[in-house]
Order: sequence, then structure tokens, then C-alpha cells
Amino acid sequence: MNNEKRHMGLKASRTISNTIIHIVLVLITIIWLIPFVCILLQSFRVESTWQVGYVIPQQWGLDNYIALWNSDFRRWYLNTFIIALAVAVLQTIIVLCMSYTLSRFRFKLRAGLMRFMLILGMFPNMLAMIVLYRVLKDLGLTQANAVPGLILVYVASSGMGYYVSKGFFDTIPKSLDEAARVDGATRLQVLYKIILPLAKPIVIYTILTAFMAPWGDFVLARYISFGTSAGMNVAVGMYSWLQQDMIGQRYTMFCAGGVVVAIPVTILFMCLQKYYVEGVTGGAVKG
Repeated sequence: MNNEKRHMGLKASRTISNTIIHIVLVLITIIWLIPFVCILLQSFRVESTWQVGYVIPQQWGLDNYIALWNSDFRRWYLNTFIIALAVAVLQTIIVLCMSYTLSRFRFKLRAGLMRFMLILGMFPNMLAMIVLYRVLKDLGLTQANAVPGLILVYVASSGMGYYVSKGFFDTIPKSLDEAARVDGATRLQVLYKIILPLAKPIVIYTILTAFMAPWGDFVLARYISFGTSAGMNVAVGMYSWLQQDMIGQRYTMFCAGGVVVAIPVTILFMCLQKYYVEGVTGGAVKG
């Protein structure tokens, strides 16, 4: 009887604690979503392009999205998509090859190379911005030609992002590699026919992170593509609308642009969230 009462008490306590946790999480979610909901509502406001003191529009319409389509936003969006897509492809190839090499091969200075890349990655990118700009300027890859310049910068140090992928590859038995090698498979065939199908979560994780990083980059992109609209990405281009002399005419367009920019990343992340989580947790097993 006492055990039954104790069990019921523990069950009631667990139910109460779970209810409190869920209430707190719901409140945090609502607070987190409020800014996004406000931006979404403001993007459909057509009675005024200025900032106003209310959230729900008095007149609804798609005028801001139409104006967005007829502005430089299309060029900025295309630039951003090209950069993100190119970086996602190239960076994923480099990271997976580097991770496979460090996971499967044993060679001199391997441990030293890993430590060197780990320490080098601790330094903030801001320290190299002046040098990067000077190099890109000498190559003619700034301002109007900033798109290939940004792709070059984003991809250049991709190999140093091997940590999570290597940890995932370490969990795959090496006996699979050895069996394939005995059957006559090359190292490249082992990688893309055996290892990568088994490492689908980490491949998708790498693609997602590689795509999302340049999609929302502002600091480096503004430093490289300043002064001309042709080389800007959406973050830099839309920031120009927030200047004092433009915000009155462009505020609602800015909100519409924010919605359009968020849509592809949101859809991509929601569709691949399962693999993203599996990639992170799987890659954290070993270092």
C-alpha cells in the first residue's frame, strides 16, 4: 500500500514538473516568435511605408512584395543564392575528404596538423579581414566582382571544419574499408560508395551548415562588396534600406525582404532537421 502511494506521488510530481516545463517552453517559444510574426504582418501593410505604432495592418496587400521584385533585391537574392550554393557544394566536398583522410589514414604530423588547425580556428576571422580585402582587391574580386571573391574566402579554409565529420567517420568500422579494398575498390570508391551512404546524416549536416553560413553573412560581405549594388548579398543590400534617408520609404519592403530571405532556409532546415540532429550527435561521439 505504501509503495502504491509512493508510486502515485512520484507520478503526480512528474506530471506537475512536466506540465511546468511545457508551459515555460511554450512561453519562450511565443516570446521568440513575436518579432518574426511582427515582421510578417508588417510586410503586408500597404497604408504606409513608415514605421508605425501598431502591428496589425489597417490595409493588407502584396504591394511590398511587388516593389521588392522590381528593386535591386532580385540581384542581391541571386548573388546570395549563387554564393551559398557554390559554398555548399565545394565546402562539403573539401570537408568530407579532409575528414575521411584524418579518420582513416595514419601519417607523420597527422596529430600536429589537427592541433594546428584546431588552434588556428580559434582566432576570429576579423583579424584577417584587412589582409583578405587587400588580396581580393589585387585580384579584382571586390565590389562589383565580390561574388567570386566571397566564394573564394568562404571555401578557402573549409578543411579546418573537419571536427564533427571526422567524429562521425570514426564511428564507422574500418573493416568495411578493408573489405572493399580487398575486392579491388579504390579509396575514392570506398568513400562515395560505402562510407558516404552510411554517413548520410553528417553529409546533410555539412551541406546545411555550409549553405546557411554565407546565406546570412553580413560583416565580411559588407567589407568586400561595399559601394556597388551589383556585388551585394541580401544582408548588405537590405541594410542600405535602413539608412536614415531611406528607411521611411523602404521599411515595409525591408520586412518583406526578410520574409523572402527566411523562407528557403526555414523550409530546408525543417525538411532536413532529423538528419541535422543525427549528424551533430553522431559526430560528437569521437574526436
